[in-house]
Amino acid sequence: MSVLTTVLSREIRKTEETAAMERALQKNRLTHHLMPPTGWLNDPNGLCYFKGRYHVFFQYAPFEANGGLKFWGHYSSEDMVNWRYEGVPLFPDSIHDCHGVYSGSALVDGDKMHLFFTGNVKMDGDFDYINNGRQDSTIHVESTDGIHFGNKEVAIHYTEYPDSYTCHIRDPKVWKDDQGYHMVLGGRKKGDHGTVLFYRSQDLKNWEYDRELTTENTFGYMWECPDCFELSGAKVLSVSPQGLTREEERFQNIYQSGYFIRQDGNVQEENFREWDMGFDFYAPQTFEDAKGRRILIGWMGMPDADEEYTNPTAEQENWQHCLTVPREVTLKSDMLYQWPVEEINTLRGEATELTAENTEIEAEGPFDLEVQVQGERIALHLGENLWLEYADGKASLHLSEAAGAGRKIRNAQIPSGKLTGIRILVDTSAAEIYLNGGEVVFSTRYYPENLKQNVKIDADNVHGKIYRLNSMTYTEN
Repeated sequence: MSVLTTVLSREIRKTEETAAMERALQKNRLTHHLMPPTGWLNDPNGLCYFKGRYHVFFQYAPFEANGGLKFWGHYSSEDMVNWRYEGVPLFPDSIHDCHGVYSGSALVDGDKMHLFFTGNVKMDGDFDYINNGRQDSTIHVESTDGIHFGNKEVAIHYTEYPDSYTCHIRDPKVWKDDQGYHMVLGGRKKGDHGTVLFYRSQDLKNWEYDRELTTENTFGYMWECPDCFELSGAKVLSVSPQGLTREEERFQNIYQSGYFIRQDGNVQEENFREWDMGFDFYAPQTFEDAKGRRILIGWMGMPDADEEYTNPTAEQENWQHCLTVPREVTLKSDMLYQWPVEEINTLRGEATELTAENTEIEAEGPFDLEVQVQGERIALHLGENLWLEYADGKASLHLSEAAGAGRKIRNAQIPSGKLTGIRILVDTSAAEIYLNGGEVVFSTRYYPENLKQNVKIDADNVHGKIYRLNSMTYTEN
């Protein structure tokens, strides 16, 4: 371990312990969403199931709630409900990643876990850091226990990328099939055209450029966090494009995250569908667990959003952002549906029936509401903080000025044309709303002044329950 790594490790542990002592005073800390011990969190990384445990790594800037030098933090769990914080496994401590350990993925192969990530280096000088001044190599480390990792090796040096690209190539996702090992990287071509680059290997060490995949017309200037997988016979490409023009019912955030169902190996911009229509969702990653489920976790945050709102947790409690709950992804009618993994149901506590005669209840603290509804116009209110409205095949999520910290509305068309079911997971400062079994999802951070909220549903018919939601457990390794 280098001197730099040793010093940083001690400082990270110190700041984490300081934050832990103050948690009782932090009303916005989350109970069933993974969040940073302190400081900043962004992309989920290295998602996998290895030797009986789920592993969730994440982009982590522990010294500053508004970002900064990036590390990887690490949680693990046997059941996605009881979590253990494993500390910081990856530091920006080499000549290939000295300005940040950026995003990447995990590959479980035999008795080893392999992590691939982007090492970021920014040169001193008068550079634009798009076409020059940046070095983004793909780095590889491996582990036999999922906790301790060996030496860093360069899998693809930044000088080996195609000449037609800018310096922005990053976020490796790696998998294995009968043909060998495969990797996709997100890229920004010269001329500002977002793409995905494909590589292949037979030994995880020597990588050969294969091809690129993109839309015929420019669809954003950069595609971040690519993910390739098959589900029920469909080939899926997930990307987070930057540079799309905002619309009233699509592309409403600064940057987007969505997927293509690949037809004949190609992708068309008209087939792009957003994963989540809420204020806070970006850079999702998926993996397959031991039960054969395709599980997705996303970042409940948004890059470059500081001009649109100020996150109260960063200002008041020295931490920012969280991850979504793990979601099982399924294919239905050429669409991907998302639903909280069944393990989340074990957190459900005392339940109250919601019926046509009882559509209003006072809820205190986190809860899980799941109802079937009927009506041409439907509304769900969490006091005056958050409300969902449905009419004419469109759903709208609203936040109050205070609870939204400046954000106000997000819209979504419901592909099936009707709203028949609502599930909402409400945390201290986060909410995930699933419509029609996950046909449409809204994820957002929000900041109610009081955790005691009057929950009210307006519809022609209502049937379901609201459950008090217990906290996940957290321990430290």
